[in-house]
Amino acid sequence: MEIEMTIRGLLMDPVTNSPIVILKDVAGDTVLPIWVGVYEANAIALEMEKVSTPRPMTHDLIKNVLTGLETQVHKVVVTELREDTFYAVIWLERGGEVISIDSRPSDALALALRVDCPIFVDDLVLKSSKLAANLSDKTTSEELRKWLDGLNDEDLGKYKM
Repeated sequence: MEIEMTIRGLLMDPVTNSPIVILKDVAGDTVLPIWVGVYEANAIALEMEKVSTPRPMTHDLIKNVLTGLETQVHKVVVTELREDTFYAVIWLERGGEVISIDSRPSDALALALRVDCPIFVDDLVLKSSKLAANLSDKTTSEELRKWLDGLNDEDLGKYKM
């Protein structure tokens, strides 16, 4: 089963100084942190803040190519957590044909923001992730930071793209 999520924010891992995308369940309080690269985090942040660049960035280019090919992005799904690495699939449709494209979660998320499509996480990913948490009271960025700061060094920096 797939759980719809939104991007709650971006934080920095205080141990590794790596960016973390925080996904939050739209119908509940489950939060999933995914460690991403600096460039991917920048692409996500630019779109979250609606910053326009003088020339298309990589994810803007992908959006433009898909638009030019009359292809719609229906959804992106974080499908798997294997050996501490997250995997994702981008679901496209063109001319009635549904196509699935393997992707890093960071790229799928950056594209999802640009095309305004839903983001999902497979419930098995949430169950298998030790860092997925039910944070009913931790809804502000500051509270999320405090929660992440409270994780031990073994947990932090463990997940990679």
